[in-house]
Amino acid sequence: MLTTLRRQTATGLRLLLVMTVLCGLVYPLAIWGVSRIPGLSGQAEGSIVAGGAGSSLIGVDPVPADPAADPYFHTRPSASSQGALGPGDTTTSGGSNKGGFDAELLQDVRERQALIAGREGVAPSAVPVDAVTASASGLDPDISPAYAALQEMRVARVTGLPVDRVRALVADATDGRMLGFLGEPTVNVTELNLAVRDARG
Repeated sequence: MLTTLRRQTATGLRLLLVMTVLCGLVYPLAIWGVSRIPGLSGQAEGSIVAGGAGSSLIGVDPVPADPAADPYFHTRPSASSQGALGPGDTTTSGGSNKGGFDAELLQDVRERQALIAGREGVAPSAVPVDAVTASASGLDPDISPAYAALQEMRVARVTGLPVDRVRALVADATDGRMLGFLGEPTVNVTELNLAVRDARG
């Protein structure tokens, strides 16, 4: 009986040692090695944008010091925001879980539409859908090219940049469809606002 107990104890200790090496050293080093593969390292490090000014995967809606002279491109609204347009609470993530027939959601959409139309100086019917509807996460950094185009004139006017320059910055921040046919083109607002800031000098 003692022989069996010693044999089982030794087997258990050997298994513990092997699993400790595999799970505590080999596996983490293998995962770290995969994260160093070109094309994956950016995502593995959190997709930090140049200058360490945030992540390209998280949309933080900027708040202008003077709303009448707003120099920023804006993200989609967030369900976590206190007001109709934001800014959202970046410490939380999630949608509103309101359906298309929810009266409160329809009221929010109409309010956002009116506010954005007033900010951009256009008719409410010119405001794209993604400008007034929150994303599932509430932290989406991407907007449609149509929403970016709607904001170009205001950003150019407030920043003093030529409209053609602002349009070129929007084009540079635009990603096409995945594999050429999946999804829709998107504009990364985080990267775009940093590009506008750099262009202003």
